[in-house]
Amino acid sequence: METQTPRRAQDPVIRRIVTGHDANGRAIVLEDRAAPSIRHNPAHHGHVSVEMWKTEGAPVAVTAEEADPTTGPKQIHPPANGTVFRISEIPPETEEMRNMGPDQVAEVFKAFGNDSISTFGKAQRHPFMHRTESVDYAVVLEGEVYLVLDDSEVLVSAGDVVIQRGTNHAWSNRSGKPARMLYVLIDGKFDGSLKQKF
Repeated sequence: METQTPRRAQDPVIRRIVTGHDANGRAIVLEDRAAPSIRHNPAHHGHVSVEMWKTEGAPVAVTAEEADPTTGPKQIHPPANGTVFRISEIPPETEEMRNMGPDQVAEVFKAFGNDSISTFGKAQRHPFMHRTESVDYAVVLEGEVYLVLDDSEVLVSAGDVVIQRGTNHAWSNRSGKPARMLYVLIDGKFDGSLKQKF
């Protein structure tokens, strides 16, 4: 299981400012600190995720104060009708990663919090191919990665944006140095015809 751990010296420090309301309904800063929910995946060495925020449904309940929604178990996908805002560091791929077997891949996805999204065995283009029932906005903040799809791949670099719409995909870092990605995942529902095709 990908675990929330104390901050390590090499972990990314990402400032998180959370606003709210005082007793009179006036806008205030509730929090201004390094985002606390850092997770490491022991089955995917070098992968670090920082959960920035999460919502539980729409419309989102806007309250004066709110408990930190990023604590608790990690899941790749957002909650039902909700969202996840995440920043991840994707380590450079190694030969060992590229040649993972089904049991190793299952452990990686189990540690990510959702072993059912792996499409290993259905699409062999990359061991980390997966599909979520969501629309994901992905922004490359630093470095570069390949977006690997069923029949193609595209290199995305710092500043590029991907709108990932429930497609089978993987992120492949072949650059030799970590890449930093920002993701906003929005819960979705496959059209009946798309669900049947996979």
